[in-house]
Amino acid sequence: MDEKRSYRVSGSDLLKKIDEIIKEGNARRIRIIHEGRPLVDIPLTVGIGVGAITVLTAPVLAAIGAIAALVAEVTIEVEKVD
Repeated sequence: MDEKRSYRVSGSDLLKKIDEIIKEGNARRIRIIHEGRPLVDIPLTVGIGVGAITVLTAPVLAAIGAIAALVAEVTIEVEKVD
C-alpha cells in the first residue's frame, strides 16, 4: 500500500532531508515543490538502500543543490511503500 508524506524544510536542509528519506529505503518517488509548483520529480527504486544518494545522477544532484541555494523553503512530497 502506498503512503504519501510531506515535509517542509529550508533550502539549506534540503539535501540532508532527501538523504534521510532515501536511507529509510522505502521511498518510491520524491517531489520537491516550491510555492505549489513541482521543481524536481525523482523516481526511486524501492529498497535501494543506504548508498542510494550516489545512485542519483550528477545532473539531478546539481539541480537539487541549485534549488537549495535559491529557495528559502520547499515542500518534499514522498511516496512510500509499506
